[in-house]
Amino acid sequence: MQTVVHLLSGDESEQETSLAIAQNLLDDETGSIDDVAIVVQAAGINAVKAGEDNEEQVRELLDSGVSMKACRNTLDMMDLAESDLVEGIETVPEGAVEVTRLQTEGYAYVRP
Repeated sequence: MQTVVHLLSGDESEQETSLAIAQNLLDDETGSIDDVAIVVQAAGINAVKAGEDNEEQVRELLDSGVSMKACRNTLDMMDLAESDLVEGIETVPEGAVEVTRLQTEGYAYVRP
């Protein structure tokens, strides 16, 4: 199974929940989870900026194989550069398009 977590919210509690869901999927003991992706856009982008409180958790998820993708449109709208993000986060042109693409590839959609 594959899961995409859609992180949109600027609410810190929802951001923490999104990252925790990804970790819980990785920790699944049944071995049925093959891939976890997080697509970040809108105010959710703050959760993956370098120097923020959850940077260590984001790095750990990346190191564990979670694919994190940030919306280029959001970066442009917020006047952010790719270098403002935690190293290892991939950018995609549009977050919603990426979520849709992943769903067509069989990813289950989760949004806290």
